[in-house]
Amino acid sequence: MKEIQEEVKAVLKKAQEEMKKYADKKRAEVNDYKVEDLVMLSTKNLKYQMVSRRTKKLIERFVGPYKIKKIILSNVVELELPSTVKIYLVVNVSRIRRYVGQVEGQKKEQLAPVITKREEEWKVERILNRWRVREKDKYLVC
Repeated sequence: MKEIQEEVKAVLKKAQEEMKKYADKKRAEVNDYKVEDLVMLSTKNLKYQMVSRRTKKLIERFVGPYKIKKIILSNVVELELPSTVKIYLVVNVSRIRRYVGQVEGQKKEQLAPVITKREEEWKVERILNRWRVREKDKYLVC
């Protein structure tokens, strides 16, 4: 009877090790984020905010960059989001990626938005081009 119990324990231990091995393949190392780090937010669960886009494949995969306001747990952070992004500020680290700046020489100056009537407005120096897409005017500005 004791031999059977030990054999069962050995088989269970082997099964546990195999399950752990396959589960660990899917797990990734948690990045060490710090307060004030810049991150990009995944648009995977922001579909209702991306309604203005007609095709799913043209939606950006990540938006941002946004600053980390507070680290709640090792896998949960609070972001500084603008008022136009209507989601809960606390997100899991699986939904963010570290922001990597542009290559030197390609950096563009990002103008700060002016928020009026809960919408962002941008100061435009000049209009470079105008075209029409699905009965809406699109502008290339600088």
